[in-house]
Amino acid sequence: MNEDSLRLVTVERTGTGRFTATNTRGGTIDFGTDDGAAFTPVELLLAAIGGCTAADVDVATSRHVEPAAFTVTVSGHKVSDEGGNRMTDLAVTFSVAFPEGAAGDRARAILPRAVAVSHDRLCTVSRTIEAGTPIAVSVEEV
Repeated sequence: MNEDSLRLVTVERTGTGRFTATNTRGGTIDFGTDDGAAFTPVELLLAAIGGCTAADVDVATSRHVEPAAFTVTVSGHKVSDEGGNRMTDLAVTFSVAFPEGAAGDRARAILPRAVAVSHDRLCTVSRTIEAGTPIAVSVEEV
């Protein structure tokens, strides 16, 4: 592994049940565990799955034509059992429309393959989840 492969996000508590994640480029996203409108960590996971595969598929299809509509829905069930809390039955659904014409026909034709390649090879987020990558946890005294 090297510095080019490293990705880093820092999460800071901003209030009771409220957090801000900051990436190394200075981008931020607020989220929480309260009943407010902010995304929860689980919803961010679903958004990461959808965003990763959407980006892959968009690159493959939009080089032919700009889509008329492009929505990715990611769903799953949050369960708690003897294994602890986790998500099950994760599903990703693409709803994409392309304009009529030769370019739209080409984009429609490659859409299923683009979705499959994203799922099987390209989407780092879903590939990491499916591989079951271990997570190291530590505590650092401040």
